[in-house]
Amino acid sequence: MAPAAPRRTSDGGSGQALDLITSGRARTRTALADALGLSRSTTGQRLEPLLASGLVQESDDLVASGGRPSRSLRLNARAGLVVSVDIGEERTRVAVTDLETAVLGERVLALRLDDGPEPLLERISEAARQVLREDDLTGAPVVGIGLGVPAPVDSAAGRVTGWSIMSGWDGFDVRDHLRRAWGVPVVVDNDVNVQTVAEHHRFWPDVSHLFYVKIGTGVGSGMVVDGAVNRGAQGGAGDIGHAHVGGYGDPQCRCGNLGCLESLVGGWALARDLRDAPRPDMHDARDVARQVKLGEVQAVTRLRAAGRILGEAVAFATSLLNPEVIVLGGLLSVSGDHLMAGVRETVYQRSHPLATRQLRIVPTGFRSRSGIVGASYLVRDHVLAPARVDGLLAAGDSPFELP
Repeated sequence: MAPAAPRRTSDGGSGQALDLITSGRARTRTALADALGLSRSTTGQRLEPLLASGLVQESDDLVASGGRPSRSLRLNARAGLVVSVDIGEERTRVAVTDLETAVLGERVLALRLDDGPEPLLERISEAARQVLREDDLTGAPVVGIGLGVPAPVDSAAGRVTGWSIMSGWDGFDVRDHLRRAWGVPVVVDNDVNVQTVAEHHRFWPDVSHLFYVKIGTGVGSGMVVDGAVNRGAQGGAGDIGHAHVGGYGDPQCRCGNLGCLESLVGGWALARDLRDAPRPDMHDARDVARQVKLGEVQAVTRLRAAGRILGEAVAFATSLLNPEVIVLGGLLSVSGDHLMAGVRETVYQRSHPLATRQLRIVPTGFRSRSGIVGASYLVRDHVLAPARVDGLLAAGDSPFELP
């Protein structure tokens, strides 16, 4: 008989135990002990403060485990609430979620980005408090705020940085402004990174290398490398929309450069091209998506051509990053299969065969809430980080105290 594989040992504390339970990798005490590499009694010591604090619940639901069924362990999703914000060019979505990212209440606002950061953030705070009050969500504490913004972000500093469509936001300390207003941790990131987090957590948790492309009004991308979102040195990784794509006339981009990918395939660019042809009523990405869904021939033809152009940039990224999965998201990606068909055609033609051998190119699993869900995941990952939970429990504090 072959010797039994050694149990993996660990110095994991309560924080690591919580992480295993939250991720679904350990649904019972036995599974938790195996994952931690600890005895049942020591595992019980790790679990006790989590149960006492209300972060973890042990239910009477039984889970089959190969032997006698065991009682299930799960994160108490209503132990805390998260304010999740998805700031868009045309609409801003403000939601309150539980710790499992389920949306409990939300408001959709028409906000002007050029009003500046302080007025816009004040309106967001007002909307969030309205959701809490009017949707009867005051029974649990707000444990954090997550925001996705359509601009480059220094996520470590919580600031918008560099040129973006968010005029007047460069260098503004979003995190400090909201922390002073709410007294809870605040996580800020680029909107496409936030959506990448949502896709990875919700639909592809076992995939270590993923490339996410958003095509709506603008174009952006995010990447998961070795299981984590890669933001680059200054938070600028994934700015695929402003890479130059030659051979298509070099139209003017919103950023001031010529021939950017966004100037060829972004929703505003498609609306421009269709407006210059037979459709003077085309103004933005929503108009384009509406006409595509109605089967308007020129809109469909233009979107499929945009998919092939987008595919050129995605093909380069495929050879560079060698992802297992490419996900297409954004408003124009959910307007039928036209964009997807164009991207697939070009990527499989132009990428290295090794990079496409097992590659999957798929549409997003979300319709409209990926930014909200991703922001909620970012907050949960922060406030329930194992080291943070261990430190606060050791000090006798709630895991949701502001550090």
